[in-house]
Amino acid sequence: MTAEDSFAAWLLDAATPSIRYRTLTDLVGLPADDARVRAARRAIMTGGPVPAILGGQTKSGKWPAEHSFYTPKYVSTHWSMMLLSELDVEPGDQRFRKGAEYMLAATSEQRSKSRNALQGPGWSCFWGNLLRYAITAGFAEDARVGEIIRYACEDLERGPCRCRANGGQPCAWGAVRTLWGLAAIPKEMRTGAEEGAIAQGLRFLLSSFNLLEADYPTSDRGRVSPLWFKLSFPLFYQADILFALRVLGELEALDHPGARAALDWLEGRRGRDGRWHGTSPFRSRTWRQLGDREETDRWVSLHAARALQQAGRRPVLGAEA
Repeated sequence: MTAEDSFAAWLLDAATPSIRYRTLTDLVGLPADDARVRAARRAIMTGGPVPAILGGQTKSGKWPAEHSFYTPKYVSTHWSMMLLSELDVEPGDQRFRKGAEYMLAATSEQRSKSRNALQGPGWSCFWGNLLRYAITAGFAEDARVGEIIRYACEDLERGPCRCRANGGQPCAWGAVRTLWGLAAIPKEMRTGAEEGAIAQGLRFLLSSFNLLEADYPTSDRGRVSPLWFKLSFPLFYQADILFALRVLGELEALDHPGARAALDWLEGRRGRDGRWHGTSPFRSRTWRQLGDREETDRWVSLHAARALQQAGRRPVLGAEA
């Protein structure tokens, strides 16, 4: 067995069905109708974190014992929906769609405020994450999602993504999360305005500043968060270099010169055992069914290998893995 086969076998030994599914589709390259892929896809909805998270949902579409859809972090409705999207929940599942519907209804007032607040800093990361799971749930053509898309585009064009928590300055976390949301729009459905906003966000991340050095604007109170230089899963409103590379991969931008040093850095973080070792900084504050430390390593290794493979830096794993 080659080192790459051993790496794939380790990923496929994951307790989390989502990891097995993504390994087979994203790294091994098996088609959706392959028996192993179909089995992993079914398992996502029957075992592991997805059914555990959905099992806590109320009939109204929200999660109980929350102070708001945003708190407590990271088990209330907004964060649970975000995790379900990351975990490859079945997009048409009625519980997942009900959660998206609940959030779109619950944020009506906030959307109005955002429309009137473009002269000042907004909450880019929040809207980017909501956009991601709302589109995943099939609401891409909903007028309310259209409002968020327009706001996200204007936020990237006018800031990009100025944030109150960053002293009103442009925010790299916000830009990455906003691009994460816009990347969920199927490429064939994107308008010229949306493509232009994506290009503006990429210029900010890769040309105006340095992705690896993270020399983005920060408030007078401190420096860039140390989370940027760690490999973590899951992250919520935060971002790190690996998450940024994941977004660039979805936007087919990993060939940008500004991504090269970060890809080099990511390759250099691979351990002698062929794996990447990651952190889960909010493990104690989110759903415990996400797994143990080795499962965190698997998530990080899966995402790292995928980014490098998309950039043409790693061989496609064989189907026999």
